[in-house]
Amino acid sequence: MAYLKSDCEFFVEVDEPQPSRAHTRDAAKMLARNRQEMIGNELSRLAGDEYLEDIMLHTRHMEDETLPDANLIDMQREIQWFMRPYLIDFLIEAHAAFALLPETLFLTVNLLDRYCSKRVVYKQHYQLVGCAALLIAAKYGDKKDRVPQINELNNMCCGLYDSGMFTQMEMHVLNTLEWAIGHPTVDFFGQLIVAEESDDREVEHMAAYLSEIALYHRDFVSTKPSIMARASLALARAILGRPEVNDGEWDHTDNVTLLTLSQHLHQPSVTLARKYSSPHLSRASTKLSDFLAQQAAINRRAGPPSPPTEPTLTSKSSSIYSTPSKRHGASLGVAEGYLTPPITPDGVCFGGADPMNKYAPRCPVTPTPTTNQITSYPSQSQQMEQYPAYSHEEYSTQMSH
Repeated sequence: MAYLKSDCEFFVEVDEPQPSRAHTRDAAKMLARNRQEMIGNELSRLAGDEYLEDIMLHTRHMEDETLPDANLIDMQREIQWFMRPYLIDFLIEAHAAFALLPETLFLTVNLLDRYCSKRVVYKQHYQLVGCAALLIAAKYGDKKDRVPQINELNNMCCGLYDSGMFTQMEMHVLNTLEWAIGHPTVDFFGQLIVAEESDDREVEHMAAYLSEIALYHRDFVSTKPSIMARASLALARAILGRPEVNDGEWDHTDNVTLLTLSQHLHQPSVTLARKYSSPHLSRASTKLSDFLAQQAAINRRAGPPSPPTEPTLTSKSSSIYSTPSKRHGASLGVAEGYLTPPITPDGVCFGGADPMNKYAPRCPVTPTPTTNQITSYPSQSQQMEQYPAYSHEEYSTQMSH
């Protein structure tokens, strides 16, 4: 309660609390801090505009330098492409569990593929390499309080690895990549294009969903992130009925990427479809499923298509479940001008053969595909019914058989 002096020299009692001197100083500091932040942001924007061309040139250079080579991954003796969806599903679930930034997922897969381009990976180490890549990507660009702890990742793997194996594999990945971690991701280029073209959130979420579908397929391992971002956004606009953006920069590679991506939309991962069925991601998977159903209905009404006179652009595109053919010279040594990459670290600490033959390897083994997985592909609705999503424990159990 405070007393104010009126014009009649009487003290008038009022109920409103008067601001203290300390509170006034805090408010003044807050206003000054906000003003400094606004000035700093404006200066950063002006500096960014001035050096934008140099920044983009450096980004393009990084994009080329950190691009994995799918042909080198073809040379792997144990890692096959049908194993990839299992690992990507696990990484997507772990990424969501720790609420990591979108670019962390793309950087994780980039680190994984770059490592597999340089080292021969035993299949019992495949999940371990993925966990190490996730740790590195989260430490590089994500919030400190969200970086996964080793014991948490170990629990998600159901204790199939020793805790020390995560640290050793993490260091081995860093040394193999010569500590070159930075990589302009699909999310990075997507944000630039969205800001430039003023796309809405629905288009942005649909493009992100399409970009993550591409993570499952060999066809896009060596695709530049900038091209993937452009193709995903263009296809997202078409799916959602948005106006087409013509920036005059499309070339043959962009068209091939767009066409190939459009042909991989009918069998999305159940784990990924469930992730993008949430409202805060605009229910992108549901909208894509509805769009594909509408297109199928239109095609049925139009009758059977006439046989093509020319081979399609993606006639050589491979399935994610197909085992890559081993070319001549893919054994250890020199193949097609490339040095065959050395193997991942062996020994007892990495689940290798024990010289005393006392311990059996504890690492999970990726399952072999069944005949149905290779010869037939269910629709999205059938896939959702026939293949329930694995939990972390079920996934690791499946990997161990």
